Amino acid sequence: MDFSLQLLPEHPLAELIDVIRLADDLGFRGCYSADETYHKDMWILFGAAAPGTRRIRFGPEVSGVILRDPTLIAQQAATLDELTDGRAEIVFSIGNLALLEQYGVRWQGTRPLARLREAHEVMRAFLAEGRIDFQGEYYRYSGLFTAARPVQQHLPLKIGAMTGPRSFRLAGEIADGVHVACAHSSAALSFAARSVREGADRAGRRLDSSFDLCASVLGAISRDSAAAKEAARVAAAFYISSMSPELVERHGIDYADVRPVVEAFGRGDVERALKLTTPDIGERLSIAGEPAEWIERLRADVAPHGYNHVALGLVDPSLVESWSGRRIDGVPDLAGQLELFAADVVPALTPA
Repeated sequence: MDFSLQLLPEHPLAELIDVIRLADDLGFRGCYSADETYHKDMWILFGAAAPGTRRIRFGPEVSGVILRDPTLIAQQAATLDELTDGRAEIVFSIGNLALLEQYGVRWQGTRPLARLREAHEVMRAFLAEGRIDFQGEYYRYSGLFTAARPVQQHLPLKIGAMTGPRSFRLAGEIADGVHVACAHSSAALSFAARSVREGADRAGRRLDSSFDLCASVLGAISRDSAAAKEAARVAAAFYISSMSPELVERHGIDYADVRPVVEAFGRGDVERALKLTTPDIGERLSIAGEPAEWIERLRADVAPHGYNHVALGLVDPSLVESWSGRRIDGVPDLAGQLELFAADVVPALTPA
């Protein structure tokens, strides 16, 4: 199993660059970052961090193909690929639905999976040829071209998905991988992996080890188990509103138990929402604790379903304070968590 770092780039840029270079030194496979207005720009961050790295791969997690045209995503990725000598990839989706609403974008009823399929076709063509003439349902180009050319012969295009099953099936049918978000239980991870394989089977496609079946997890790691779980609980509370009832229930949680959390966030009452997110809910919607607890969860809930990659969305004290105003002691910063994970978890899950 491979491991990558997944960032919400809100820390000082110098700190983020140091963390990315540390992840490279520690042997992490990749670094992914949210590509959303809410955070600092990940493309500029990766461009600044890349020259000090040797092996680590870079990609958005995710780029949305409604707010950002697929040709622009391909252009940026191709530029990053040249800068990193062939270490860029793209994880794409419709995008953050709450963000789309804030931009006044109506996506309901617009056949979003058909848009994803068409965006994949556009990016694959533009990366391959550097120019495109295309008349689709969602995207149209006439004589469009770019000087940005990837170093890789086949720059990976992967789908980021959360609820499924149709988005998971589409990934199995056409993509180079899928990054599964907000799935932390065996049931949720099994559902996603099974749906991906259904899509591949329908397309007559055989998925081998090169297919990136990645669990994108939220969590915290520390020698202080209780502190790590509290940090993850606070962060998990903020994700509940983006989760569908069926996804929540795949974690063994009755959606009625978290509806008051969603309603409190809707009123802007963060303190009430955090109070209503119980430790049990927090543990079900994240992976957190001491290294031994991480090893147990990854072995029991992730590995049995064929996942070959885990992207770590680590919650540190800075992020907790930024989001909630709360201070948490006993949890390392991002660099400290990466070092602890690399020293104590990775060896236990890496074949000798």
